Amino acid sequence: MMTDVYIPADLPESIQHYIDGEFVDSADGGTFEVLNPVTNETYVRAAAGKQADIDRAVAAARRAFTEGPWPRMLPRERSRVLHRIADIVESRDARLAELESFDSGLPITQALGQARRAAENFRFFADLIVAQADDAFKVPGRQLNYVNRKPIGVAGLITPWNTPFMLESWKLGPALATGNTVVLKPAEFTPLSASLWAGIFEEAGLPKGVFNLVNGLGEEAGDALVKHPDVPLISFTGESSTGQLIFANAAPFLKGLSMELGGKSPAVVFADADLETAIDACIFGVFSLNGERCTAGSRVLVQREIYDEFVERFAAQTARVKVGHPHDPTTEVGALVHPEHYEKVMSYVELGRSEGRLIAGGGRPEGFPTGNYVAPTAFADVSPDARIFQEEIFGPVVAITPFDTEEEALALANNTRYGLAAYIWTNDLKRAHNFAQSVEAGMVWLNSNNVRDLRTPFGGVKASGLGHEGGYRSIDFYTDQQSVHITLGEPHNPAFGKQNLDDPDPR
Repeated sequence: MMTDVYIPADLPESIQHYIDGEFVDSADGGTFEVLNPVTNETYVRAAAGKQADIDRAVAAARRAFTEGPWPRMLPRERSRVLHRIADIVESRDARLAELESFDSGLPITQALGQARRAAENFRFFADLIVAQADDAFKVPGRQLNYVNRKPIGVAGLITPWNTPFMLESWKLGPALATGNTVVLKPAEFTPLSASLWAGIFEEAGLPKGVFNLVNGLGEEAGDALVKHPDVPLISFTGESSTGQLIFANAAPFLKGLSMELGGKSPAVVFADADLETAIDACIFGVFSLNGERCTAGSRVLVQREIYDEFVERFAAQTARVKVGHPHDPTTEVGALVHPEHYEKVMSYVELGRSEGRLIAGGGRPEGFPTGNYVAPTAFADVSPDARIFQEEIFGPVVAITPFDTEEEALALANNTRYGLAAYIWTNDLKRAHNFAQSVEAGMVWLNSNNVRDLRTPFGGVKASGLGHEGGYRSIDFYTDQQSVHITLGEPHNPAFGKQNLDDPDPR
């Protein structure tokens, strides 16, 4: 049953913007409420940024880029600052996780992992910029061509409310490592952990104005950032519909765009798979992080020979997944982030009752009469044209569908507008590689859960994204590549417009 509500110590009295090295209120004094997802009560008010606040932040970032030392530092100098950032984040992982869990509803053990991953994102790019080598092409005795990489300017970073601190680090790390300055617009549902970046960066020695943060609603602060003429880059993670709007609003400025959008990723389980391992992976893949993850395997496709056994075991294990308070270390699924999102997820749960066979969950878990709690929910026998099969729910809800042949499995896997991830479970090596090649997904895991090497590209196809980040792809996005060409021999210049000087009559 619900007991006393956990509140972290030393919560801020308000959340402000951070512009040009100072915490400031909105120009018009506007604020918005931030809710505790366990009670849905307001626990703090945050400054609501609008056009004037974005203008001020961009001006500070632009000044730091054109006049400040950051873009002109040697890679090793910037690397030292990034390593200090990583050290500070790592040393404060318990506090970061506590605030992240409280603000987002994520289970504390999973929030702790996100804090550690945030530190690793900075450490990775700190190492990468020092080791980086740019291209040079030689034609001996005739020509030398080499490439200069240059930071582009002010990067606009718009981040989501699921695992917010980690996903902010994912963008901040490479943007700062390459010498850009930034304006961060965090999600309005979860501004708490983002407010910690300012102190971390100051302590690490990041110059004033390099990092700026403006809180606010997407349609106000986010829109102003996307449309600002002095912001040549926008990196966005969020819903596909919002991504389409950003694409349209950025088009008149021909901005560089990197967008990681929604997903409805398939987990395909063939009859020859290790069934227990596949079930464990599928359950973790859709219910971890409260199901609020873009790469969730929210469609499970199972070969007919093992379908009944899979469904029975999946249902039993799902019923044992522990729903609890986010701060409880034994909790596996916590509270969804916000009542608006809770209502959306619950509407899909109700819809699923008419689109599939409910085998687990299906509503509010027992003992949690308030807060954004949804019991881990599974529907079997779901038709491919069902909305719960086609649409991103972004919560602890999964659709399970049978297939007979490999060709049918591929058709089902590709039968959505999304294409972010896919998970394939089979012991047939040839099938695994051929299926991976044919599935319409930016990332594929074979007999593996979502474990990614930071050197690999991250991104989706179709409605799941535009461009890739991760490793050198992030370096490519946040830098301009300038080609320099030098003639080493005689210039090869066709002589246009020269007259024959010996001819007295050039006509």
